[in-house]
Amino acid sequence: MKNYRLLLVGFGNVGQGFAQLLIDRKDALAADFGCSFTIVGVTTRSRGSVYATDGLDPQALLDAVQSGILNGVDCDHTGWSVEDMLANAEADIMVETSYTNLETAEPASSYIRQALQNGMHVSTANKGPVALNYAELAGLANEKGLQLQAEGTVMSGTPAVALGLDQLKAAGVTQVKGILNGTTNYILTQMEDGMSYADALKVAQDLGYAEADPAGDVEGHDAAGKVVILANMLLNAGIKPADVATDGITNISSADVDAAKAAGERWKLIGAIEVVDGAIKASVSPQRLSTAHPLANVMGATNAITYTTEAMGDVTLIGAGAGRVETGYSILQDLLAIHRLAG
Repeated sequence: MKNYRLLLVGFGNVGQGFAQLLIDRKDALAADFGCSFTIVGVTTRSRGSVYATDGLDPQALLDAVQSGILNGVDCDHTGWSVEDMLANAEADIMVETSYTNLETAEPASSYIRQALQNGMHVSTANKGPVALNYAELAGLANEKGLQLQAEGTVMSGTPAVALGLDQLKAAGVTQVKGILNGTTNYILTQMEDGMSYADALKVAQDLGYAEADPAGDVEGHDAAGKVVILANMLLNAGIKPADVATDGITNISSADVDAAKAAGERWKLIGAIEVVDGAIKASVSPQRLSTAHPLANVMGATNAITYTTEAMGDVTLIGAGAGRVETGYSILQDLLAIHRLAG
């Protein structure tokens, strides 16, 4: 039985969903994969930090975070910064789920560098470092003989990255098209059911799908970040978000939706990557798709991705693109990949 010692940087919804999975799936992980995971350290911006050489009880962490602070958990050290934790923790893997910054990718990129320099594998659900610094960070991981995994950066726990990077890479991927933002897909679905854009956005905000400032979703920037991640991880494109031609859904009117419906089509915000004469073209834009297209029938907050390949034709994957446990599951997928590849 291989046990991995984990350091969690960030303990919001993703970290909490992952901790719950460790509790719920503990016996299955041991039986099916021959591994176990022990959380030895957790560090957060606002809820404190705790470290215990012999491990922290996941349920105690979940109970403590509900009360607003971790420092009451039975541990050896409290109050360590992320840098202190990375320098002093005896850990095999850093799980990085701090807030996303798509402009500078900091401070998460620095955390990942330090973890790799200190001999830790890394799992991250943070889009910033992977969108802006993937080549550098993956190169450092390779140099150190370590793994950098990032399944949760694209479609939460739905294995979009693993499908393209592992299962379909040998098939020759020539194009990727996806519904990569659940908020905009939900809004477009509601508009097709008769709501105005403004009313659909308000409902999405009330349900927690959209932020108070929804620009990152509705203007296409979130989807563009995911397009960059897919292009760089799958195709070594070396592009940045500024290289993605990006348009959102803010100009789609009820009349546009009705016209598409009358033509047997449906509006979707599509993130796309295409290899054209050896060059990578990347875009995010609202598109009218025939209802015969598999992506056209993905409704609500669900995400989907279609890989076009030379050997297998089109392969479409549909699943959750957000959620506490769903994104927590992406971390578990990353850890099992590390166990398989480096264990």
